[in-house]
Amino acid sequence: MPIDHAVAMFRHQADACAELGSPLSAALLRRAAEDLAAGGPCAEAIVGHEDAPGPSAVALRLLGAVHALVISGRAPTLAGHYPSAGGTFDPADPDAPWPAFRATVADHLPWIREWLTRPPQTNEVGRANLLLTGLAWAQQQLAAPLPVRLHELGSSAGLNLLADQFRCVSPGFAYGPADSPVVLADAWQGEPPAWLRDAPLQQVMERRGCDPTPIDPRSEDGALALRAYLWADQLPRLERLNGALALAERLPAPVAPIGAAEFLRDVRVADGTLTVVWHSIMRQYVPAEEWRSVGAELDRLAAESGPSAPFVHLALEPRRVGNGHRFLLTARFGAGPTTVLAEAMPHGLPAWTLADGDPALDAF
Repeated sequence: MPIDHAVAMFRHQADACAELGSPLSAALLRRAAEDLAAGGPCAEAIVGHEDAPGPSAVALRLLGAVHALVISGRAPTLAGHYPSAGGTFDPADPDAPWPAFRATVADHLPWIREWLTRPPQTNEVGRANLLLTGLAWAQQQLAAPLPVRLHELGSSAGLNLLADQFRCVSPGFAYGPADSPVVLADAWQGEPPAWLRDAPLQQVMERRGCDPTPIDPRSEDGALALRAYLWADQLPRLERLNGALALAERLPAPVAPIGAAEFLRDVRVADGTLTVVWHSIMRQYVPAEEWRSVGAELDRLAAESGPSAPFVHLALEPRRVGNGHRFLLTARFGAGPTTVLAEAMPHGLPAWTLADGDPALDAF
């Protein structure tokens, strides 16, 4: 039955939140799954979405809708349990926020149902850690560094198009402008790759992205959506987002409201610049037929590139290795082979290099 499917999806997402360090989100989704099965307010909220496939992330949409109510001041009782709104959450008492969460859903059903029509978009700023790693690797392939023309697929609000303005730090390592409002702390687990440690700062001369439903980060509604889809007990992510929103106010990064294949048809290599196409954890949302067109456009750019007009395709996407999925940074320079450069947590922090013999190195 559809509701059984929804219950399973909520429980699966609860497990993922727990694994990724959000005990508040995990606790709320576990109780929400029970509420779905019992026909409570959460079941009323997701009417019409009961049989939505996993990638639709209905559980995250519900979390985001309620979080938006909290941070916009419309759920003051629940806000007392949300660190993002100045509240506190005790993992030893995980059920404490549930009564207020359930009441909030019941009190705002029409608003929440409208919110559920939005696809989740976190525009995870931490993933810029891998973009900067890939850019540094690509520059190392050149005789001398070149200005970058950066193109992003599935850009959401375009915040990662500002990656050259971010600073990555970990013990004994720092890369990026020292005065950046976005600090990607604990960027590396172990030693960062040598090409990144010695890399010059990137000079991005062009930033363009695409997304079927882009968010305007300079609008009140856009900023609310981006904050709402962050997990309320992960304050470092919120701090990074706030810094990126401040950068977006003064540094435009246009995002066209079109699909990836259509966007790439207008991308060309250019002499004296490094043309980059980058994406992170978005391929799963693109229909297979469109992705074949994306692949054809990437092959065209690779074929058109050369020493004076180089091209690199960078991607941070999940890849099945053995019995599980791993989040791998890959690079294809020109028409060369695909190379695995690093691995990371889904939010991009921390990243680490792979040991010789790791089966992920042979996954492409």
